[in-house]
Parts: sequence; structure tokens; C-alpha cells
Amino acid sequence: MIAQTPDLARLKQQHGALFAAQQRYLRRLALIALAVGLYYLFFFQTFGIEWSRFTLGCQQLGRYFLRMFVWHDFLNWPFGYYFQQVGITLAIVFAGTLTATLIALPISFLAARNVMQGRVTRPISLLVRRLLDVLRGIDMAIWGLIFVRAVGMGPLAGVLAIVLQDVGLLGKLYAEGHEAVERSPSRGLSAVGANSLQKHRYGIFTQSFPTFLALSLYQIESNTRSAAVLGFVGAGGVGLVYAENMRLWNWDVVMFLTLILVAVVMVMDALSSRLRKRYITGKAIPLWQPPARD
Repeated sequence: MIAQTPDLARLKQQHGALFAAQQRYLRRLALIALAVGLYYLFFFQTFGIEWSRFTLGCQQLGRYFLRMFVWHDFLNWPFGYYFQQVGITLAIVFAGTLTATLIALPISFLAARNVMQGRVTRPISLLVRRLLDVLRGIDMAIWGLIFVRAVGMGPLAGVLAIVLQDVGLLGKLYAEGHEAVERSPSRGLSAVGANSLQKHRYGIFTQSFPTFLALSLYQIESNTRSAAVLGFVGAGGVGLVYAENMRLWNWDVVMFLTLILVAVVMVMDALSSRLRKRYITGKAIPLWQPPARD
């Protein structure tokens, strides 16, 4: 045990409640760490994940990475086809995300509790939220499989899959953004005789617009990554090229396509940052100053 200094002993005597709360916090933290450790032990013991299998998997990953960074016959690759599929993926992402944004925005007002707070409208808000839960609870790849069977293989199935999942996700996030706004502007608008549409437009959406824009831009970036999976289920785009080359063990092509998508996401992130700075941060406008008198 480390001997306590007189100053520390005096502090513990003066602030006993504070030190007792610290001890309780450390005990809770230790219990949580122990519970997490026991969970991992239970998980590996129950599902039979052996250490030898883990080491073998690491070795296989090493071989795959070596194949990814050794590009054979690079100059003769069909670059036009690859970039065409990347372009189709981006077209799917923009069409699906933009459509989902336009649909989710009005639906989000129907799901926001501070908007639908009347006795008649409150059940509508509950039903809309449950509908958004259903749309969001089904993965994009599952929606892709459904629409591939319904409308056939191609970009249309990918667009519809993005639309349905993003309506559920963005509708919920937009509604939460509406609920987090300050209520004083809406009260002020009510005091001057504004109707419901004006209060929602100028009292709520004006405040939640930064959240709306940030979420929409982020979802475009996220869908760029997720849309690659849609090609595996036949929904068009670069995922089809991924599936073909993985099946043929062309890991160098897989790495090339991955680097292209990473570069696209980086460019989109830079554009998103500029848009956020332009429309969220804004520019300082000088206040009006009366003309100086001679």
C-alpha cells in the first residue's frame, strides 16, 4: 500500500462524499470490464472459435494482401469498363439518396412529436415512426434482392433499395432533428398569428436545416460504400465487378477498385465539407452602421 500524504488524508476527510463517489465509479467500471471479458470468453467457448483457426485466417489474409498489391498486366486492364461501373454506382447513389431525402423530409414532420402533438395527430406520429422502423429494419441488400426479383437486374433495383432503406433512416434522424430545436421561435410565431405551415417552416425547419444537410451529405458518402454490395445481388454497379473478380481470384483488380472508391469517398467528403461550411457555418455579414457625420 502507498502511504497517504497528510494533504491527501485531509482532502479525503473534507470531501468524503466526493472520494466515495469516485470509488463507486471505479468499482462499476471494474465490474463492466469484467462482464465484457466474461462475455468474450463465453462467446469464443460457445461458438468454438479456436486460436489455430484465427492464426490460419491471419495467414490467409496475408496471402490475399500480397496478391492485392501485385498488379499483373496492369496496362491491359479494361479501365473503361471499370470506370463505367463506378459511374453507374455513383448514379445509383445520387438518384436513390436524393429521392429518399425528398420523401423523408415531409414524412419526418409527421413523425416529429413536437409537430404532431395533438390528441388526433399523436397516433399518426406513432404509426409513421413504426413504418420508418420497418423500412430501416430491413437491410439494403435484402431490399436489393427483393427488387431484383420484382423489377429485374440492373440499376433500378439498386435505386429502389437505397430509397426504401434511406427513407426509414433519414426520416427518423430528421424527425429527431426537428424535436431537438428550440421552441421559443414557434411560440413567437404563434403570438404574431402564423399558421401551422409557417411555424413548421420558419420555427422548426430553419433550426433543423443544418442537421438535415449534414445527415443528407453523410448518407451520400455512406451509400457510396454500401452500394458496392448491391452489385453482389444483381442490382448493378461496381459490386458486379467485385463479385466477378473475387470469384476469379483477381485480388489485384479488387484492390484497384477499392482504391478508386476510397478516392471517390475522399472527394465527396471534401465537397461535403465545403457545402457544410457554406450553408451551415455561413459567412459573417457586417452589421449596418450609420454614416459618419462630418
